[in-house]
Amino acid sequence: MLLFVLTCLLAVFPAISTKSPIFGPQEVSSVEGNSVSIKCYYPPTSVNRHTRKYWCRKGASGRCITLVSSEGYVSSNYAGRANLTNFPENGTFVVNIAQLSRDDSGHYKCGLGINSRGLSFDVSLEVSQGPELPNDTEVYTVDVGRTVTIKCPFKTENAPKTKALYKKIGQTSVLVIDSRNYVNPNYKDRIRLRIPGTGQLIFTVVINRLRLSDHGLYLCQAGDGSNHDEKNADLQVLEPEPELVYEDLRGSVTFHCALGLEVANVAKFLCRVNSRETCDVVINTLGKRDSAFEGRILLNPQDKDGSFSVVITGLRKEDEGRYLCGAHSDGQLQEGWPIQAWQLFVNEESTIPRSPTVVKGVAGGSVAVLCPYNPKESKSLKYWCLWEGAQNGRCPLLVESQGLVQEQYEGRLSLLQEPGNGTFTVILNQLTTQDAGFYWCLTNGDTRWRTTVELKIIEGEPNLKVPGNVTAVLGETLNIPCHFPCKFSSYEKYWCKWSNTGCQTLPSQDEGPSEAFVNCDENSRLVSLTLNPVTRADEGWYWCGVKQGHFYGETAAVYVAVEEKKVAGSRDVSPAKADAAPDEKVLDSGVREIENKAIQNPRLFAEEKVVADTGDQAGGSRASVDSSSSEEQGGSSKALVSTLVPLGLVLALGAVVVGVARARHRKNVDRVSIRSYRTDISMSDFENSREFGANDNMGASSITQETSLGGKDEFVATPESTTETKEPKKAKRSSKEEAEMAYKDFLLQSSTMATEAQEGPQEA
Repeated sequence: MLLFVLTCLLAVFPAISTKSPIFGPQEVSSVEGNSVSIKCYYPPTSVNRHTRKYWCRKGASGRCITLVSSEGYVSSNYAGRANLTNFPENGTFVVNIAQLSRDDSGHYKCGLGINSRGLSFDVSLEVSQGPELPNDTEVYTVDVGRTVTIKCPFKTENAPKTKALYKKIGQTSVLVIDSRNYVNPNYKDRIRLRIPGTGQLIFTVVINRLRLSDHGLYLCQAGDGSNHDEKNADLQVLEPEPELVYEDLRGSVTFHCALGLEVANVAKFLCRVNSRETCDVVINTLGKRDSAFEGRILLNPQDKDGSFSVVITGLRKEDEGRYLCGAHSDGQLQEGWPIQAWQLFVNEESTIPRSPTVVKGVAGGSVAVLCPYNPKESKSLKYWCLWEGAQNGRCPLLVESQGLVQEQYEGRLSLLQEPGNGTFTVILNQLTTQDAGFYWCLTNGDTRWRTTVELKIIEGEPNLKVPGNVTAVLGETLNIPCHFPCKFSSYEKYWCKWSNTGCQTLPSQDEGPSEAFVNCDENSRLVSLTLNPVTRADEGWYWCGVKQGHFYGETAAVYVAVEEKKVAGSRDVSPAKADAAPDEKVLDSGVREIENKAIQNPRLFAEEKVVADTGDQAGGSRASVDSSSSEEQGGSSKALVSTLVPLGLVLALGAVVVGVARARHRKNVDRVSIRSYRTDISMSDFENSREFGANDNMGASSITQETSLGGKDEFVATPESTTETKEPKKAKRSSKEEAEMAYKDFLLQSSTMATEAQEGPQEA
C-alpha cells in the first residue's frame, strides 16, 4: 500500500514541478508553397538567454527529433529552407520555414535546453493543398471584418452594357450585385459597384465588413451573350492570426487595437473567447465591464483613426486566453465586423515581486502602499493614480515623484523613494470613507510593471494619537506630542515635515535656531516634536510615524499655524504679589488692634488673650488638617505663605514694640486721679510693688472690678491694699503691670507661631 502511494506521489509531483514557462502558438496553418514564421517565448533570465533553443518534430514513439537549433544545426529535411533566430533581449526566438509541403504537417515542439527536459511548448502545424483555380484568377486575401475591392476589366464594346459580380457555389453562379441596382440580401448595406467615367475600361466592386461566409470564387462579367467579358477573383477571408503576448504574473499587459477609419465612430470592445467559442465582453466603451477585472482594467480614449488600447494590471494565471477587440454599435462581437486577436500567456516564474493587493485602514488613520518597479529603472518617474470605475478610461494622477500633489491631497499624501531597489512607497493619511477604492502604481518606464492595490476603510480607531490643528506663537517654543501603542515599541519613531517632494525627517537633536528636534520617551509611549523658537518657516504639515528600516508604517498628521505674539496690557501684576497682599493687610490690621487693646484697656486685652490662647490650641489642630489639604491642592501657594507669614509677624512685633515703648513713655508722665485726691505715681512704683509681695496672677488680672465711689466702669488704682470678696489675701496688680505682662505673653506666643509657620513648609 505504501509503495502504491509513493508511486502516485512521484507521478504527480514531476507533472507539477516541470510545468513549462515556454509559450508559443498552439496551431499554425498554411498552404503548400507558402512559408510560416513561428515565435516562441521564454523567461528572459540570464541562464535562459544563453541556453540552447531548438525546434523538433515529435515521432510516433514520442521522441522529439531536432530539426533546427540555435547552435547552428539544421537537419537534411530543412536544409536551405529553415532557420532559428534568438532574440535574448526580448526573451523570444523565431523559427522560419519556407516552401511548405503537405509532408510538413504534424506536431512539433519549440523549447530550451535538452529536448527531453520539458522546457518546451507544443505546436501543431497544418499544411493544406491550395485551391485549383482557373489560370486568370486573381487572389484576394483579407481578414474578416475588413474591406476588399475587386477589380473587373472589360472591353470597349461592352462599356455601355450591364456589369455584374457573381459568386460560384459548386457549378452554380449566384448574382451578388449588378449595375441595374440589384443587391443580394446577404450583402445588403455592405457592397457597392462603381463604374468610372468614360475612357476607363474597368469597374470595381467594394465589399465591406467581410464575413467568413464571403470566402470563395467570384466572377466579374461585363456584357451579355457570347461577346461578354469575364474575370475570376478568389476571395480568401481569414480569421486574424492571434498575436502572442507573454507577460509575467502580477504584471500588466496592453492590447493596442487599430480597426480602421471606417469604424472610428463605432462603439469598441474587448472580449475573451470562452470554452464555448463565444466571446465574453471584458470591457467596452458603452460602460460594460467584467467584474473579474474590477479595479485593474482601463480602456484608453480613442484616437482620431479609431484606434484604442486596453490595459490590464495585476495579471493572474486565470487571465490567460484568447482576446479579441472589435467594433460594433452593440459593444460586442458581431459577424462581419473588424476584429483583432491576441493569445495571452501568463508566466508564473515572474520577476515582479509579491506585494499586497489589498490594504486596510480606519477613518482618521493611514496606509502605506508598496509599489514595485523595474530595478533597472531607478531614475524613472513614479506615479500614483486613482482608478475611477464610472469612467473606463480615467485614472487621474494624485502624486508623482517630481513633486506634483493634487490640491485636495496636500498634507496627507506623499510618494517616497524608499525602500528603493525596485520598490517605492506611497503614504496616505487622514483617511475618510471616500478614499476607499482602487489605486494604480505607475512609472514612465517599463509598462509591464504596473500594479493595482485596493484600499478598504474598516471600523476602528487610529493607533497614533496626535492633537488637532495647532497654533504656534512666533518666537516662542512649541511642543507637539504623538502617542503610540505598545505594539510599536520596537519600531523607529519619527517626525517629519511634509512637502510636495516628500516628508523630510526632522533631526534627532537641536542643530541651532529655527531647527526641530525629536525627543522620544519609550516608557511613556510618547514622541514629542519641539520647535524652538517658532518661525514663519515652521508653518505647515507635520507627520508623526513609525517604520522598520526603510519600510514605513502608520502616520498621523498635524497642521501648525504660526501667528504673531500678542502685546500685553500696561498693567503688570505679579501673581505672587497679588496673593501675598491680603495676608500682609490682615497682619498689619491685627498688630494695630493688639497694640490699641494693650494700651487702652490692658485688663480687657489680657482677658481676650487668654481666650485667644485657648483658641490657638484648637486652631493648631485645624491648621494642621488645613495644611495637609492645601498640600494636596497646591504646593506653590503653601510655599508662598510660608515665606510671607514669618516676615509679616516680624514686622508686626516690631510695630508692637514701638507702640508699647511709646505707651510707657506717656504713662511715666501721666497723673492718676482718684476723686479729689491727686498724687504722682511713677513706673518705678509699679515695679517696686513686686518687692511688697505682689504675685503674677493672670486669672485675677483678667477680672473687671466696679466701685460706687467713682461711678460706673471706673477702674480703682490705689497704692493701698484692696480687699476682694473671694481672694482677700492676694494683692491687686496695677493696669500698667498687667499690660506689660500681656505684652510679654504676646511676644512669646508670636514667636511660637512664627517658628511653627517656618517648620511647616520645610516638612512639606
